[in-house]
Amino acid sequence: MQARYPYSSGDARPAIATPAGACDCHLHAYDARYPAVAGAKLTPPDATMAQYREIQSRLGMQRAVLVTPSTYGTDNRPMLDALAQLREQARGVAVIDGSETDAQLQAMHDAGVRGIRLNLSLGVTSSARQILPLAQRIAPWGWHVQLLMAPDRLAELARLLGDLPVPVVFDHMARLAPHDAGAHPAHALVLQLLARGRAWVKLSGGYLVSARQSVEDPALDALARSYLDANPERIVWGSDWPHASASSGMQPMPDDARQLDRLAEWTGPDRLSQVLVHNPAALYGFAA
Repeated sequence: MQARYPYSSGDARPAIATPAGACDCHLHAYDARYPAVAGAKLTPPDATMAQYREIQSRLGMQRAVLVTPSTYGTDNRPMLDALAQLREQARGVAVIDGSETDAQLQAMHDAGVRGIRLNLSLGVTSSARQILPLAQRIAPWGWHVQLLMAPDRLAELARLLGDLPVPVVFDHMARLAPHDAGAHPAHALVLQLLARGRAWVKLSGGYLVSARQSVEDPALDALARSYLDANPERIVWGSDWPHASASSGMQPMPDDARQLDRLAEWTGPDRLSQVLVHNPAALYGFAA
């Protein structure tokens, strides 16, 4: 039977009442008109903003943050095209190599870009050596650096990450598995950076870090709540739609409504609006 919602399992809406101004802070656009970078590890089918609007409506959300996926290297055109379609209620996170002119960076800023991403897990165009020079390059625009990397590598970069001239955003729960909570030095580092207000964490991709490949995994609870307790003003949420690893057939397709309900279980009612509305407004510059 065909799924009711594109690239999402289930057909129910979230059990929670989504607050007005809620933001999905992590999603991707895929468009076969643009070639994948050589060596790309994920080449999922097209995922359009018309399809995403169905998910957005299902979740009761108004704002979105588009992230250039590893598939396209430093080609930000799919993300920028999608950003133009979602207009003022969307922001973007680009992938750059540092060769961009001031005019090119300003044009991206004017389009709604507010950060850059280095994917050191699946990406084939970024390296840890770029983190500092790229952070220095984007600092005049007030952008942030979004990182995805293995926990061991993250722990090795503790001094560098603590001294960057821009905020750090860790997506997909800092790519820490539930069993890393309280055990891996990378977890302690992320908590420290959160407490200092130097970092943000996206409670996205729980199904990616779970041994069960499911956001329903109760082992995720302690990890998610550790970040919230460290600094609830530095936590945001993202669906990770269209779930490239799942749409490529590598794992089960998650239920986005259940992902949102699981967030509500972690935050409790008092912190839900903080995570879905107020924190994204501060990080991405949405109007209050």
